[in-house]
Amino acid sequence: IGRTIGIGGIATNYHDLGTGAPVLFIHGSGPGVSAWANWRLNIPVLAERGLRCLAPDMLGFGYTGSPPDLKFSMQGWVEHLAGFTAAMGIERFSIVGNSFGGALALAYAIRFPAQVEKLVLMGSVGIEFPLTEGLDLAWGHVPTIANMRRLLDVFAFNEGLVSDDLAEMRHRAAMRPGVMEAFSAMFPAPRQDGIRALASPEEQIAGITAPTLVIHGREDKVIPVTNAQRLFELLPQAELHLFRNCGHWTQIEKAGRFNALLADFLAG
Repeated sequence: IGRTIGIGGIATNYHDLGTGAPVLFIHGSGPGVSAWANWRLNIPVLAERGLRCLAPDMLGFGYTGSPPDLKFSMQGWVEHLAGFTAAMGIERFSIVGNSFGGALALAYAIRFPAQVEKLVLMGSVGIEFPLTEGLDLAWGHVPTIANMRRLLDVFAFNEGLVSDDLAEMRHRAAMRPGVMEAFSAMFPAPRQDGIRALASPEEQIAGITAPTLVIHGREDKVIPVTNAQRLFELLPQAELHLFRNCGHWTQIEKAGRFNALLADFLAG
């Protein structure tokens, strides 16, 4: 839990570390996720490298409020993020998006191109692709500790990163009042529709001129590596970095190299 600010009447939890060029870190969409769970190995390090790291919990995730009647949509998430940037008083910034967060980063850059300095897309959604077993498992999560352990094993290539304690911690986070109810409402079956709803038109993605770093784990079982290759083809100012022996948790499994890549790219 970090700081709290009201955005459109929604109590929004966020972390704000460091000074310097502002960078938004947008988390993924797994059950029990939060900004801190996603970025805990990254934003303290990058804050020391001269960046102001802002990491909010998006609507329906983490410790940010979620009204019971809220209808989740990309438009709603973009507007919530726009409200957050306005409240923080930042007018131009970079965005780092993980998975679902990559889709949000793309949609935001399309809608507010003048605000976005650079993009980093990691294991990104945001284009159409066939539903994977791993993503179906994540979005269709049935909350038990055993199921959480199974899901985390899918997320990580390195089995040593996953433990029963981690599964129990993520399960407890997912079982806080209202969390699973909100999560279940985001990506109901048929889940291919959820992928489509998060996707931006390819011709609009191709119009993004911000320098973009595309990062992906080659062994990702949740979001296919072909997504990274397609985004690299579409984005006119893109660089592509693939990690071997890495799943969907690039920022955790390859934290040291990931942090170095971001620090160099965002400061350059």
